[in-house]
Amino acid sequence: MAIAIPERPVAVRTTPAPVRTERVRATAAATPKPRKGDHLDAPDSAADFVRLATLPGGPERDALRQRLVGEWLPMAHRLATRFRNRGEALDDLRQVAALGLVKAVDRYDPARGHAFESYAVPTVTGEIKRHFRDHTWTLHVPRRVQDLRNRVRFAQQELAGSIPGRAPTRAEIAETANMTEEEVQTGIEALESYTALSLDAELPGSDDGYSLSRTLGGPDGRLDTVIDREAVKPRLRALPEREQTILYMRFFRDMTQSRIAEDLGISQMHVSRLITRCCAKIRDDILADAA
Repeated sequence: MAIAIPERPVAVRTTPAPVRTERVRATAAATPKPRKGDHLDAPDSAADFVRLATLPGGPERDALRQRLVGEWLPMAHRLATRFRNRGEALDDLRQVAALGLVKAVDRYDPARGHAFESYAVPTVTGEIKRHFRDHTWTLHVPRRVQDLRNRVRFAQQELAGSIPGRAPTRAEIAETANMTEEEVQTGIEALESYTALSLDAELPGSDDGYSLSRTLGGPDGRLDTVIDREAVKPRLRALPEREQTILYMRFFRDMTQSRIAEDLGISQMHVSRLITRCCAKIRDDILADAA
């Protein structure tokens, strides 16, 4: 025998959809979505910057300024992290970024209507790039040459995939980067100027440890006597022939006074007096001309 089970009454909702759902949708639509590059934990400091701009110099303003720098410091550290592994310690980059943040806080003008972050990010990034430009090069290279170096490097990377098996020519780089071949040559030379080669480094292709320092010349002590030799020449030519012969035999052939006296048939004492008198006369004449 079948038993009929009565169905439960179903409550039918006759009111519109809940108001809460519509409110959530409206709130989500009104809330701006974070843009690419925005920091989600950025502090809401717009009112503090307006107050900072109106405060006169003093302890209250200094305290507010310090607090704003501390609130935005995590953002500066994140920007510094983007430049790690480029030859500079991360702690140094963070200090540079903090300096850029301080400059941004001091220079920001809320009256212009832009958010602080949109002003601070390029300011901090520019400070970090300036640090690389001015402090990480071994040689001081003008900014124009550094820009040429970067353009040449990017053009070489772009051409590397299209012409495998060989290096791009200067003409190809110039056409790709919209540069002249002279500018390309300057940029190529700057590519090797970022770091200096140690004088103790072994030369490429050398198997015997031949270093660059061994190819450099040393100071020549004879250079110090060039001026003296040139000043003496006309004075020597003005001496009598016998005195010229004696000085030549003594100072150019390194002969002793006794040997000179024997060759010339005069006494050694006479040779000594002639040498002393000739040297004194030449010295006095040169000093008189100099005076």
